[in-house]
Amino acid sequence: MLFRHSIVVVDLVGACRVFVHVAERGSFTLGAAAARVPQSVASRRIAALEKHFGERLFDRSARRAALTAFGRDMLPSAKRLMQLAEAMEYNAEQAKLRPLALAVPDTCSVRQRAMLEAAAREEGTILDFRTAAPAERAELLRSREVRVALVAVPQGEATWVVPLGVASATDTGTKPLHIQTLRPGRAQRSFRRIWIQPEDDVPHIRDRLEQIGHRAALAPAQITVAASLTAAVSDAMRTGNLLLCPAAQAEELGLYWRPVAGVPVARGFGLSAVTGDDAERVRAGLWGHIARCLGVPMNSEEQE
Repeated sequence: MLFRHSIVVVDLVGACRVFVHVAERGSFTLGAAAARVPQSVASRRIAALEKHFGERLFDRSARRAALTAFGRDMLPSAKRLMQLAEAMEYNAEQAKLRPLALAVPDTCSVRQRAMLEAAAREEGTILDFRTAAPAERAELLRSREVRVALVAVPQGEATWVVPLGVASATDTGTKPLHIQTLRPGRAQRSFRRIWIQPEDDVPHIRDRLEQIGHRAALAPAQITVAASLTAAVSDAMRTGNLLLCPAAQAEELGLYWRPVAGVPVARGFGLSAVTGDDAERVRAGLWGHIARCLGVPMNSEEQE
C-alpha cells in the first residue's frame, strides 16, 4: 500500500484541497465554501488528514484556522498535490476531446460521413475520417496513422455485408442480370463491359466475378478494374457498359441498379483497431450508423 492508513488516494486529494483552501483563508467556513463542500465535510476531511499523518494541521485553541508548525511544513506539498490533480483532470477532459482517427472507404459520401460523425458525437466520440481504398486503409492501420479502420474482408468473415449488383445509365428493369447475356456473338466486334471500381479490387470480389465471367464465356476484357470510380461512372454514362456497385451507391450516382443472378457477390467489411478498447468504442454505439454509411441494406429488424 502507498499510504499506511485507511485514507485512499482520491480522499487524500480531496482532503488536501480542503486543507489548502482553509489554510489560505484562515477559516473553515470560507475554506469549505471555496472547496465547494459543506463545512461538516471539510471538518471531517481535515480530521482524516490529521489522523493519516498523525499530527495536527491546525491549532484548535485559536479563534481562526491557524496552522501549526507541522501544518505550515505540509502546506506546500498539499498545494502541489492539488495542482497536479487539477492538471490531471484537465488533461483527462482534453484527451476525451481528441479525435479518433477512422479509415473508411472513399465510396462513403460526405453526407454519410457527416451522419456518422453526428451519431458519434452523441456517443461522446469525435471522429477524424481518412478516406482510402482497401489496401491503403490496411496500411494506415498498420502504420498507426489511424486507430480504427473499416477493412475489406470476405463475406463469410464480415461484420457488415453490402450486396453488389450492376448499374447502368438506362433503366433495364430490376430483374437480376444473367452474366451470360453479355457474351458477344461471333459477328460482334464490340461488347459490353463490367467495370470493377477500386473499392472492389480485392481478391474475394474481383476473382469471384472473373470466375463467373469465365464460366459464362465472356471475353477477359469484359470484366475490368477501372482506374478510378469517376472514370468508370463516366464510361457507364456514355455507353452501355455497367458498373459493379451496391444499390445505395447506384442511387447516389443517378444510375439504375439490379442484382446479378447466381451466387451473390458482396462487399464485406470488418472493424480493425490498434486496441480492443478503440474497437469496442466504435462498435458498441455506432454499429447501425456504420452500416448505413457503408450502404448495408436495412430491414425493419436491423433498423430497430
